Amino acid sequence: MIGMVEKEFIRKKHFIEGWSIRRISGAFSISRQTVRKALENSDIPRYTLTQEKPSPVMDPYRGIIEAWLESDKTAPPKQVHTARRIYQRLVEEYGFTGAESTVRRYIHKLKDKHVEMFIPLSAGYGEQAQVDWGKAKVFLYGKLTEISLFCMRMKASLVPFVRAYPTERLEAFLDGHQDAFQWFGGVPDTLMYDNPKVAVTKILKGPYREEHQIFSSLKAHYLFDSEFCNPAKGNEKGTVENLVKYVRQNVLVPVPEITSLEELNQMLLRWCEQQRSLRQTSWQEEVRCLRPLPKTEFRCARTKMVSSSRLLLFQFDHNYYSVPAQYGNKCLRLEAFVDKLEVYDRTTLIASHARSYSRGEKVMCLEHYLPILQDKPRAAKNALVVRKLPQVYQDLRIALCSRDVEGYREFAKILLLNTEYNFEDVLLAIEESFKQKVVSFEVIQQILIAHHSWKPGYDKPATPAHALVNVDVPIDDPAKFNRLMGGIIA
Repeated sequence: MIGMVEKEFIRKKHFIEGWSIRRISGAFSISRQTVRKALENSDIPRYTLTQEKPSPVMDPYRGIIEAWLESDKTAPPKQVHTARRIYQRLVEEYGFTGAESTVRRYIHKLKDKHVEMFIPLSAGYGEQAQVDWGKAKVFLYGKLTEISLFCMRMKASLVPFVRAYPTERLEAFLDGHQDAFQWFGGVPDTLMYDNPKVAVTKILKGPYREEHQIFSSLKAHYLFDSEFCNPAKGNEKGTVENLVKYVRQNVLVPVPEITSLEELNQMLLRWCEQQRSLRQTSWQEEVRCLRPLPKTEFRCARTKMVSSSRLLLFQFDHNYYSVPAQYGNKCLRLEAFVDKLEVYDRTTLIASHARSYSRGEKVMCLEHYLPILQDKPRAAKNALVVRKLPQVYQDLRIALCSRDVEGYREFAKILLLNTEYNFEDVLLAIEESFKQKVVSFEVIQQILIAHHSWKPGYDKPATPAHALVNVDVPIDDPAKFNRLMGGIIA
């Protein structure tokens, strides 16, 4: 191949001085074909490979490698051959003697021939939003904890909504939609997803899907349509895919140190507000085209039937929760929300618990076991629900049981005060009795009568005169003495 200087010389000899192709070829000992190519254009000469160079090391394995790469097209996206794995298999199964770098270069050439091309996508205002989950880590109470990020982003204005959850289960998926729609102030025509199991129960041919019934109920409530990417084609919703990555690498760097998910969500919400302000002009167009919110909120819960045991416990998501004594050993309906659990006997709400995301934890309510403790007071010494109470209860149990072999009876009577008074009030009364250094059922009961209210439906207990001896009565206000005696101030 001639250089640019030679090409310039040939063209000048031919076009200016009138030399023929034959004369140039003979004078400079170059082929007439080379002269003709130089005369075709003035471009810089480039070497063009008309035939792929042979690869003696890799050519014998070409068919094997191409077959492996072809099989990857139907394999799970995260379980396909890497160049390293291909090298390992060639060595182990075919006695390949070449270097791994040789395999890597060859694989790179093969993949360059099959690079997928894409078409830029767009949507009108209010037409589409995209939804996805992402994982991130935060320091929750000083412990590095993985959380899930629910992300929704409007396609036209690019305004994002991001909220953190402890799970990606159906109830969180529903709650994320509701919170996003409320924050946006409306509902887009269509939402685009991957194929999450909480929304899709079966992938059919083409764009068709069998959808989860509760997801269909969500769509019926908010009146939006759904579209789903082709399997393993998350790039089809690149608008929200980029959002997940951006939030993780920018908003959550450095790794936040928080004491609750609500604290993190406030931080994420402030960032979303900033993003909306930056896109105010396009956002005004977007929000004008959103569908209005329904008048009522959607019930973002997952329903499940559970069976309570004779220990008054039922199991849900690796944890146990208690029910009232009369509902032990029964089949009950559970409504699981992101932050709480509601238990129903048919249509009657019988218990509500804060939801735990630990494993093997027993979440128990003292009131559920009090009717049994009334008949079995000795169980108060070792009852698990009692051992879970605040430390002052443990101090009380030890003090009473060490003082009298049957001290558990008085301890059980004090526990039963929780049927008449609020738990916090009983707790304060026990603490007050320790301050007075006179710990007994009568003293704690009188402190409750003097200073605290009792639960509706219970008559105010009578005031034994002997119980007043050990109770401190502040004299700054005579009315307090009347309250202590159970009297009514006119």
